[in-house]
Amino acid sequence: MIYIKVFFWVLLFVVFYSYIGYGMLIFLIVKIRKIINGNNKQIIAENYEPNVTLFVAAYNEKDYVHQKVKNSFSLNYPKEKVKHLWITDGSTDGTPDLLKEYEGIEVFHEHARGGKIGAINRGMKFVDTSIVIFSDGNTILGKESIQEIVNCFKNPKVGCVSGEKRIISKDKDSAAGSGEGIYWKYESFLKNYDSELYSAVGAAGELFAIRTELFEEVENNILLDDFIISLRIAMQGYVIKYAPNAYAEETSSANVKEELKRKIRISAGAIQSIVKLKNLLNPFKFGILSFQYISHKVLRWLIVPFALIIILVINFFICQQYGSFLEVNIYSGIFWLQTLIYTLAFFGYILENLKIRFKLLFIPYYIVIMNISVFLGLIRYIKGNQSVNWERAKRAK
Repeated sequence: MIYIKVFFWVLLFVVFYSYIGYGMLIFLIVKIRKIINGNNKQIIAENYEPNVTLFVAAYNEKDYVHQKVKNSFSLNYPKEKVKHLWITDGSTDGTPDLLKEYEGIEVFHEHARGGKIGAINRGMKFVDTSIVIFSDGNTILGKESIQEIVNCFKNPKVGCVSGEKRIISKDKDSAAGSGEGIYWKYESFLKNYDSELYSAVGAAGELFAIRTELFEEVENNILLDDFIISLRIAMQGYVIKYAPNAYAEETSSANVKEELKRKIRISAGAIQSIVKLKNLLNPFKFGILSFQYISHKVLRWLIVPFALIIILVINFFICQQYGSFLEVNIYSGIFWLQTLIYTLAFFGYILENLKIRFKLLFIPYYIVIMNISVFLGLIRYIKGNQSVNWERAKRAK
């Protein structure tokens, strides 16, 4: 029994560390380091304005073209220094024809659809600027986003810059909207302190940028192109800088069914990424980057979903062995806390189906959905039936 208890506490620590402990740790390290070293800020030359390419890989984005083009041309950066490049491979809704009606946009279209990574690989051949900024067709960028990104590249150690993904919140958000919004706020916190500590761990595809010279063509079966591209640059010895004032806004998934579809794909891509980036698991070679990668991503993607199930089973077994379900002790307390969380998640599911909005219950529901998606994503990865062609989740209006 002693070994079972030790195993129980080890798994419980892993879950706590993955969700909360790691954030607390890097927050404290960064704060202490600033107290010791002082809060030294990078001085940016005011006239640092290199030419950039705003790169959009789009598939059937006709409904978003006008707002995206209008937003792109309104960004606060010298217009003559921004090249607007759209790759519309496989689009059948008239997206490329609509784009060609706008002056100042280069559109490259092929009838064959090869997924987002195929479009990026092909499109990078048309990039002739030192910096390329990737953005999705359905997102709106903050006015200062390009300048904020460019400022980060003043530091020669920065090879990639990750912007912030923001979910447009509404008072009557669904479970998907409430959960996704809170999730990305916490992710932004982690990315910011990861970046302060050493390097952000990956970039969000909604808005990120790289030094063009560092791009290496990516395998055409890659699902999380943004994650692989950014971390392979970090593995070359550069850092990924997080720029929270460079942001991309989009609405949340329309409902949990749509969000689950998106999360399953991401989970399949996460497992694939861990396999592709297996060398990054070696802290003797990549040092602090490996520590951040394992703590922030690998544990959450590969260990925690399984640990949650095992913890509940072991906890039930321990309480049953000692007949302590109703006794006041640490094991019964943890068991009933787990029971409460899963019960709240169940009620969140019920309320979502009844179209009743109660955000407090949607948080545990969203966390459960996230972990379920890992199992479903793992099955897809093992079966090899996850297509690189993105089936876009419907977004809330």
